[in-house]
Amino acid sequence: MSPDRIPVIAGIGEITDRPKDIAASLEPIDLMAEAARRADTHGLLKAADSVDIVGLVSWRYENTPALLHERLGIAPKRSVYGPVGGESPVRYLHQAAQRIARGESEIGLVLGGEAQYAVGHAKKAGVELPWTPYAVNAPRFQRAADHVHPLAKQLGVSMPINVYPFYDAATAHAWGQTPHEAQAESGALWSLYSQAATRNPFAWLPKALRPEEITTPSKDNRLIAWPYTKRQVANPNVNQGAAVILTSLARARAAGLRDHELVFIGAGASAIEPRDWLARDHYRESHAQTAVLTEMLAQVDGDGSRIEALELYSCFPVVPKMARRTLQLPPDFHPSVSGGLSFFGGPLNNHMTHAACAMVRAIRGGAELGLLYGQGEFVTKHYALLLSREPPDSGRTDAVCLQDEGTQQTADLLRGPVPPTDEAPDGQGTLETFTVLHDAAGEPAYGVAIAIMDSGARTIARAPHADDMAFFESLDRYPIGARGDVRLGADGLPEWRTIA
Repeated sequence: MSPDRIPVIAGIGEITDRPKDIAASLEPIDLMAEAARRADTHGLLKAADSVDIVGLVSWRYENTPALLHERLGIAPKRSVYGPVGGESPVRYLHQAAQRIARGESEIGLVLGGEAQYAVGHAKKAGVELPWTPYAVNAPRFQRAADHVHPLAKQLGVSMPINVYPFYDAATAHAWGQTPHEAQAESGALWSLYSQAATRNPFAWLPKALRPEEITTPSKDNRLIAWPYTKRQVANPNVNQGAAVILTSLARARAAGLRDHELVFIGAGASAIEPRDWLARDHYRESHAQTAVLTEMLAQVDGDGSRIEALELYSCFPVVPKMARRTLQLPPDFHPSVSGGLSFFGGPLNNHMTHAACAMVRAIRGGAELGLLYGQGEFVTKHYALLLSREPPDSGRTDAVCLQDEGTQQTADLLRGPVPPTDEAPDGQGTLETFTVLHDAAGEPAYGVAIAIMDSGARTIARAPHADDMAFFESLDRYPIGARGDVRLGADGLPEWRTIA
């Protein structure tokens, strides 16, 4: 491939903004703009012809691209904003590289910024932020919750924190673990993420934690949805921005980049699950994740140890735990160059832009090969991308091409029959997976059971009784496979009762 078509990352920029005076916080558009300026170490920004802006959640603007262009003094011929999704920065990076490889673009900019910390604290303090006015009538992105089954919404499980536990329990049970063993694995893994955060100068919470500090419920680490404590979930209450500038190898060298600064874009893959998470065949695995990471493993001849630097998406522990097994990595592997969404910070959809910046630093620091794996919605959207110190294969025109169709087909072929959903169950069933939702004080509020009825249909039901909740939260064994009665309660919603 000609140097005019070989895509490289030429610049990275990040900002973490935590002023003592909340009113002095930078608004998201300024976090983005400052990150872009910091990325522009070789004077490429003004000539950017393609811009991808990660979907913004903490603030709404009438026209985000136009506002950003004005801040930066740029006039790209292509500028795209959103949609939302934790995997979207990886997608944007790869697609920007593909445009360069096809000769459609010379300089691409991928960036995002969030200021949820400022927004939340200003609201709590009754402070009006002196920002660009909030655009109440701005176009709204389609959100993950838009795809949730109505019955799941009625039962209070329409947010990621209430859904990922279903996967956590089902996968750990399938792996032959007890709940105690599964929590120990999660704690050890999250401790590694916290250690990585101490090495990242832009981390929001750069403090190494012991596994037991992460998994043990306490006053400042309450249970949210069993088995997840506050320290096991993404932390969106941050003010952070990140930007990546991409160009061709020829343009980068002409701009003065030296060989050790160049980071090359390799192969990528993506796949999605059905967006209604209740309409999946089971919760013991994500077929889309398996297909995507199996493709990445094939790119390194089946040897995951060749990937020296990793960023495995870490909104909740089950995601990197599944990924580790697919990539055939040992339990003591290093899962993150950034510090993860709990400790580096989880700026909503934009964490993987920060992870890309950390990955570039790792490769410039000596790593030969790195993997970015991002994920969005309810274990739904998956995207992985290889970055390297050397060109992936200068003789292959598909070295930066997405094998999207084949990866999605693989995921679809892995998927089994999906049980129909029974919204008005009246009989007995077998517990498929579960969680227990906790209140603001960390006390159990009610359990939620997913069950396969004897009819073969799937249902989801509330488990409001204390003995059922205690049964669900046992650390000795999973209740998966238990029998129960599932009937409509007085409010017309299904209720689970364990059969003794």
